[in-house]
Amino acid sequence: MRYLVRDRMLAFHEEAWIETEHREKLYKVNRKLLRLRTTFDFVDTQGNQIASIVKKALTFHHTILIKQNDEVVGWISKRTFSLFGDRFKVSLRDGRRLRIVGNFWDREFDIQHDGTTLAHISRRWFSIRDAYAVDVMGPQDDTLLVILAVCVDHTLQDLKDE
Repeated sequence: MRYLVRDRMLAFHEEAWIETEHREKLYKVNRKLLRLRTTFDFVDTQGNQIASIVKKALTFHHTILIKQNDEVVGWISKRTFSLFGDRFKVSLRDGRRLRIVGNFWDREFDIQHDGTTLAHISRRWFSIRDAYAVDVMGPQDDTLLVILAVCVDHTLQDLKDE
């Protein structure tokens, strides 16, 4: 299944829509302003909060917590030093460990578990700078994989701005 993440251009606050490949809107990603920590809420089309991502303040690694129902279900951190490009590690509450690897310069990367690709994230097919596709390869938790893609994109944007 392919999902599209589209940032809203020229908005007064940061906002993105997550859509299916058939342009059906599923979630809105809102950035909470005026907070000490960077926080994004994932809200469905009925206004129910599905999840939130919270960037931890003052950490050596860029670390983002993923919360559902006010409980941490996972966290993602960027390795500070890597010989072969950027890499991210994901730890989930159920004990799974995921890796995110790829060409981060061109925003092409894969989410992997035990050598199997769960999702491929790509900006290659879009002329608009703030849109990308998340191709989920199997019957996993699609929402979690899209959330991870948003986390990596946000972290890369933060590093670019620094």
